[in-house]
Amino acid sequence: MTGQDPTAIEIDTSKPHPARMYDWYLGGKDNYPVDEEMGRQMLALEPRVPVMARVNRAFMHRATRWLAQQGVRQFLDIGTGIPTEPNLHQVAQQIAPDSRVVYCDNDPIVLAHAAALLRSTPQGATEYLQADVRDPDAIIAGAREVLDLTRPVALSLIALLHFVPDTDGAHELVSRLLSELPSGSYLVMTHATADFTPKDAATATGKLKGAGITLALRTRDEFTRFFDGLDLVEPGVEIVHKWHPELGEPVPGQDDGVIPGYGAVARKA
Repeated sequence: MTGQDPTAIEIDTSKPHPARMYDWYLGGKDNYPVDEEMGRQMLALEPRVPVMARVNRAFMHRATRWLAQQGVRQFLDIGTGIPTEPNLHQVAQQIAPDSRVVYCDNDPIVLAHAAALLRSTPQGATEYLQADVRDPDAIIAGAREVLDLTRPVALSLIALLHFVPDTDGAHELVSRLLSELPSGSYLVMTHATADFTPKDAATATGKLKGAGITLALRTRDEFTRFFDGLDLVEPGVEIVHKWHPELGEPVPGQDDGVIPGYGAVARKA
């Protein structure tokens, strides 16, 4: 489904990339000096950035676990990032071995590691699609090859939309993706915010812009707007690590302080 030979891809190591920076925050090795350099600059502004990355990952685990317990058996994960175990399909298939998962990312380095995302149970399926969230039609077309879009699908957008500004039609992209999913589907999202650290967030946004990375931090109300017309799952929009903490384990280094990001899950009626 990737349509590309992973051995022939070209990776630009001259500028940082969010997926590789995220990998560095998580302690991974699939990043380059330029990613570490920018990561350290972000760390100087906000020492909790690695904790924030792990908190987002833990939210994905909890939300996937909750969805699988509700009977959801299909997942479309956009902005997958470099594989870090346990991956979404491992969490879902541990509960429901017949779960089907399509991963999607636009970073060539993720394609290079896509084999780690394709180790499905015999009963289920996993596939990887090389595409950008700004091309929802291509994503939907690829997803149809694996998923039955007449049955509920969980659309997962973890730590992704804060890299897509309103000028790129962020809300319209989400609406377009959801429009192809049937009743009973879910939207799963986390998103960074400047609500709690506005000055540091502004500095970070400027530094990333200078490196070619757009950061579109949104307020709670702006994030909540992504769920217009959907039924929010309790407790609604919440600080990421406070969404159903009983479904997972505490993240090392996490305390009861505010992690500057929101998360939510909502159902399409």
